[in-house]
This record gives sequence, structure tokens and C-alpha cells, in this order.
Amino acid sequence: MMTDTPEPQAPRAPRKKRNPRPAGRAPQAQGAQQPSSQQQQQPQQQPQQGRPAQKGPRKTHPALETLFGLYPDLFGARFLPLQRGVFQALLEKHPEVLKKDELKVALALHTRSTKYLERVAAGDKRHGLDGQPVEDVAPEHVHHAILEVFKRRQARTGDDLRPQTRKRILDAFEKSGLSREDYQALVRSQDPASNELTDEAFAELSAQTAKREALQRAFAASGKTVAEFAEMYGLDPREVGRMLPNA
Repeated sequence: MMTDTPEPQAPRAPRKKRNPRPAGRAPQAQGAQQPSSQQQQQPQQQPQQGRPAQKGPRKTHPALETLFGLYPDLFGARFLPLQRGVFQALLEKHPEVLKKDELKVALALHTRSTKYLERVAAGDKRHGLDGQPVEDVAPEHVHHAILEVFKRRQARTGDDLRPQTRKRILDAFEKSGLSREDYQALVRSQDPASNELTDEAFAELSAQTAKREALQRAFAASGKTVAEFAEMYGLDPREVGRMLPNA
């Protein structure tokens, strides 16, 4: 008895293996152009964002240029505080080259500049048109110049300039020859921040005065010399000598 047996099938040809696609490389659409080697080597330039356009040098007011030519010692590289009434004096002396309105603007720019205020804050005397000192700057003007210079530098640098500003205030107070009460009443302003810094300076002065008085009492009771007293308390003899009268 015959049984049905399957007919043997012809062997299939092996499939060709495709080249594996490199990892991370996206398939390229048909017809797309390959970038040239020069394009591949050139880095992409990103547009610069957020950079402000560079400003050119600030122009000097024409009347200030005229003043510099007439008085280089007052309006030149080194500024000096000007005499009171300088506006009228300049108009009377140079009516042919200085116009009233232009001169007013020029002097306002000059006397509000940081370089000018720095000289006022330093306690320089006022000077006449001949370049000679004529009088002291009023204590309140020196004080307000110190505070204005502090504000501008603080905003520009971000440094803590309060300690050195307090010292400048106390130096100006000592040079004024006024009592503490008169000076504080004279320089009081409508600006709370300025008043706070002034109060800090005088609080520091009170602490220094109390320390000096305590040191003087201790020295008088010790019966020691300045060197012995300084060594006993671990102080600098020169500092002790400055704090003790007639030492």
C-alpha cells in the first residue's frame, strides 16, 4: 500500500545582508544633497543676542570746550571747586564768546560731574578765575558731595564703601570746627539713606570716644609707662600714645 509522502522542496537562496546603518545617523531622503566638506568644517555662527550696541564717546558741551580753552587750570584734567558767583564773573569777562543759556548748562554739567564732586568732597578750597584759592567750601557742601560720590561709586562697583565713607564724614566734621550738634543739624537732608549713613558715622565716633576715655582712666590708675601699659593689655604702643593726652 502506497502512502503519500511530501515532495522535497528546492533549497532557497540565502538572503543578502544589508549594511547596518551607523548609530545616530538619520536616514537621508532621496534626492537630498550631501553637504560639502567645506560646509561640514565651518562651524555654525550663532547670532549674538543681548549685547548692547557700543556707544561712541560722549560729546563735550561746546561751552565747556570754550571754558577749557580759557581756563585749563580750572576746567582741564584737574578740576577745582569754583568761586561763588562764577557764572556772573564769566559772563562779564567773556560776553563775546559765552552765551548765558549755554554757560548755565555747561556749568551745571561741570559742577555735577563726579570728578568735580570728588574735589569738593576732598575739602579743596574754592578758586577764582585766576586759579588762586579764595575760600573754603561750606561744610554742608562738602558733606553732601561725600554722600553723592559714595552713591555713584557704590552703584558702579557694588563694593561696600560705607566704612570709608563714614571715615570721610568724620574727617569733614573735624575740619569744619563745628560742634557735633551744629554739624548734624546743618547737614541733615530729606534723604533717609544719607541721614542713616551720617548717624552711623557719629555712632562710630561715640564708640571711639568712649573707648578713648576708658583707656585714659585705666592708664591713669595703672601707674605704668605707655610701653608697660600697652604690653599689659596687648596693645600697640603707638596707638596707645595717640589715644592718651600728654603721653
